[in-house]
Amino acid sequence: MPSQTTEIQTASFADLDTRTFHDLLKLRVDVFVVEQRCPYPELDGRDVEPGTRHVWLTDGDAPLAYLRILADPDGTARIGRVVAAPAARGGGHAGRLMTAALEIVGDRPCVLEAQSHLVGFYQRFGFTASGPEYVEDGIPHTPMRRKVIDA
Repeated sequence: MPSQTTEIQTASFADLDTRTFHDLLKLRVDVFVVEQRCPYPELDGRDVEPGTRHVWLTDGDAPLAYLRILADPDGTARIGRVVAAPAARGGGHAGRLMTAALEIVGDRPCVLEAQSHLVGFYQRFGFTASGPEYVEDGIPHTPMRRKVIDA
């Protein structure tokens, strides 16, 4: 039986236990590779980088939604692999994760590659299109950037 509360978790790769990493990868593969029919190398080597932060929402032990924050060489934060389990969609989980991710990012510049049908979702978090739409793995994407807000 699922718990009545959800909890946001954050960890570096070194702090992930093997079961959790397995469950997070399974969610990513189930959605991106199987559901969206995008056969691509999901394991790109960036999950293990010291600057990567894995952020996920759990309901009990099962991950409901996930994203990762990468540290690009120029110091820009890169949010990617934003995913929600099919049964968890529409529950506000991706929004909670984005809020948590942007708290981690702080005032650093931040970029992402949005599936184009989700541009409006990311605009709610201060992202704007930063380049032309392109197609990756048969899905239209739009590069987006969140500018640093000077105080």
